[in-house]
Amino acid sequence: MLLLNGLVSAANESFSLRDSQTPEGVHEPETALRSGGPGSLVPWDSLGREGRVFIGGGPSAQDIGALTHRTAQEPVRAYAGLATSEDTETRAARAVADLERAGGFARENLLVATTTGSGWIDPAAVDTFEYLGNGDSATVAIQYSYLPSWLSYLVDQSKARAAGRELFDAVYDTWSKLPQDQRPRLFVAGESLGSFGGETAFSGEYDLRNRTAGALFAGPPNFNTLFREFSDHRDGGSPEIEPVYKDGRTVRFTDDPATGMPPQDRPWDGTRVLYLMHPSDPIVWWSPNLALAEPDWIGQEPGSDVLEEMVWLPLVTFWQITADLPFSTGVPDSHGHKYKAGYVDGWNAVMRPTGFTAQHLDQLRDIVGRQD
Repeated sequence: MLLLNGLVSAANESFSLRDSQTPEGVHEPETALRSGGPGSLVPWDSLGREGRVFIGGGPSAQDIGALTHRTAQEPVRAYAGLATSEDTETRAARAVADLERAGGFARENLLVATTTGSGWIDPAAVDTFEYLGNGDSATVAIQYSYLPSWLSYLVDQSKARAAGRELFDAVYDTWSKLPQDQRPRLFVAGESLGSFGGETAFSGEYDLRNRTAGALFAGPPNFNTLFREFSDHRDGGSPEIEPVYKDGRTVRFTDDPATGMPPQDRPWDGTRVLYLMHPSDPIVWWSPNLALAEPDWIGQEPGSDVLEEMVWLPLVTFWQITADLPFSTGVPDSHGHKYKAGYVDGWNAVMRPTGFTAQHLDQLRDIVGRQD
């Protein structure tokens, strides 16, 4: 344990140096609608590397209008890095205060995004949210670690849990005090370890339904509490790679939202919670239990991008999936742990925006597909 703690401390120190850097092409915002910009309660230098990338990126009102052919707004983005505050609760409070300062609670759509590892947010997730909201949107997030996602995955689960809970609770506290007819639609999102953190603010299906307008979780790790609850208690006859929970009344799963989210013959009213999970994503299927027990998904019909020859062998399968983890993002989109295009159809299903045609969605897939 002492050796592990020493290695983690050394990694933290090393990656904290990287966190102080700003990638080429990322600049301090000139708009008050972003953290780190004029009047912000969060200094630009405190955002961390990934926070500055997030704040410095995203579509402009002009970019959004070019797709929607409507007058669009400039989206609001709020963020607090590890250097913003020493503890998670006050960091979340600072981010929410800056969100409120920037007018985020006056937007139609408000997204609480839980980051992965070093504070990274998949730009496809937030950019798509902003495009489909025609820019009438705000997003808030906080950093909880210096470590890259794969290392945070192993040692920072408690920090991800605290970040997801503290941030959503801080947002909800302000949101719930607004007059009901002046509240934005409140959404939640997270990818990978971010989905783990995003889930932890909720006790179950009804809590998600009652306190949000929708949620989109991509590539959930196998140890996610709610993901496991929904999957383990799936309706009889539904496969583990695409489970059906309670007739899909609130929570649904899909590997390709463009082709539908089963059960397609049942109503999906009110809050929509959607999980994106590719059959070939090792982060979704990796578990220590693989070493000694065969999971349902191997014995069932394989997913669209998994070899039919895939079989379970004691210990062997565990190490096969473990070896795939570091390479899960170095694959074409819509496979492994890469969900860019999936966010377009996923958010379209969850948000149910008006005025978007199939052509609009095709163009948006091209836009997010070109992102690094």
